[in-house]
Amino acid sequence: MVVKNVTHMNAGNDEVSYANNSALQKFVISEALPVLDGTLKEMFSHAHNGYPKSLKIVDLGCSSGPNTFFIMSHILDTIEDLYQKKNLPHEFEVYLNDLPDNDFNNLFKLLPSLNGKEKKRQLFMYGLPGSFYGRLFPSKSLHFAYSSYSIHWLSQIPQGLENINKENIYMARTSPKEVFEAYSKQYQKDFSTFLSFRSKEMVSGGRMVLTIMARSVEDPSSKDDCGHLTLLSQTLLQMANEGLVKMDDLYSFNVPIYTPCQQEVETVIQNEGSFDLEKLHVFRVRWDAGYNVVDDVQEDKLFNKYKSGKLVANCVRAFMEPMLASHFGGSIIDELFVRYAEKVAENFSVEKSSFFNIVISLCRK
Repeated sequence: MVVKNVTHMNAGNDEVSYANNSALQKFVISEALPVLDGTLKEMFSHAHNGYPKSLKIVDLGCSSGPNTFFIMSHILDTIEDLYQKKNLPHEFEVYLNDLPDNDFNNLFKLLPSLNGKEKKRQLFMYGLPGSFYGRLFPSKSLHFAYSSYSIHWLSQIPQGLENINKENIYMARTSPKEVFEAYSKQYQKDFSTFLSFRSKEMVSGGRMVLTIMARSVEDPSSKDDCGHLTLLSQTLLQMANEGLVKMDDLYSFNVPIYTPCQQEVETVIQNEGSFDLEKLHVFRVRWDAGYNVVDDVQEDKLFNKYKSGKLVANCVRAFMEPMLASHFGGSIIDELFVRYAEKVAENFSVEKSSFFNIVISLCRK
């Protein structure tokens, strides 16, 4: 399985598309806005950075759907306010980056969702297909980079996992130590590579804001780490035991995701050495966050675990289906996520599971 060909979201605008199942991601984006706003204000407060007339901005791992223009509108509005207070001329070059199989066509159909402000702004917007684990821009040309819920995707499945992780599709309590070591090694290599390439592309004083799906403890086998993938693994195993999925296919499937702890993030940044870590903020969001399942006041009385289970299942399907269909075949997908929704619902009976997130603000030295 070639990772870059299958790590894209479900295209289009149907019931299981990413565009219609990314309320969680929008909620995460909103929670990180204070760090983003503070970073942008700080960026223009330094004399060496100043107020360049032309600003080059990129969303790394933009995906497709309304969230892309929700956050880009916010970034442009914030910067524009800063320029208008100084009565300074400005223009924007905005690049939307993702892997080549991303649904860029659907994305650019949503361009008018910038509320028509693109007609008043000097705004030049481009699609930028390619991996952010490689070079994307000329040297010292990029002013600001943003990424949310993308950096946890690895450039490849860690090497050496063939048939040693068996019934797991990710790191789990039953995984041998070699699995944890392989995932950690791949993450350190990828994140360091990401920082190295951005350092070559960014101007001195340029900024990055990255929101990362993470874990709150150092132990990668903890329950805190990607419990939604554990439930997906259990669902696949159930289907394999019933003969609906080939056991060999399950044994050979591993998800190219790594959720680092805070110490790992800080260590890679320090060792790579090109950026100052100016701010790090952590927060949690429930698996069903952003869907307005119930009012908080009525939580205990009205919470519907089955509704939440279906919402979470559709959200996970929106980013996992291309990879699963490529490996197991498309015929299992509907049944897989019906069962998965039931498992998520039962999990909600025990606990209201959440994702742990880290948002960091980096400054190019």
